[in-house]
Amino acid sequence: MQLQALIEEEINKGFSVCHLILENESQMHSRGELESHFKLVLVSNDFEGVTKVRRHQSIYKVLSELMPQFHALALHLYTEKEWAVLSELPTSSLCGGGH
Repeated sequence: MQLQALIEEEINKGFSVCHLILENESQMHSRGELESHFKLVLVSNDFEGVTKVRRHQSIYKVLSELMPQFHALALHLYTEKEWAVLSELPTSSLCGGGH
């Protein structure tokens, strides 16, 4: 199973998912690896009343066994209410590291 599919599977098991976008952004970065950089947009009411730092920590916990297999994961985590007022998807910057 590809790493992207494994990440999606773990997120779906770990959260009550309303909306999930996992983009493989490896082609935008200098390492040239097939599955090294990802962007996760996750909408879940599990984040209701949870700080941004705690939201990120909850993702790290769910993905702890997979995280050594990739270089970067951009996290964009929202409740349904926050998602409803979002005007556009977040963009990712280019990565110069990892040489």
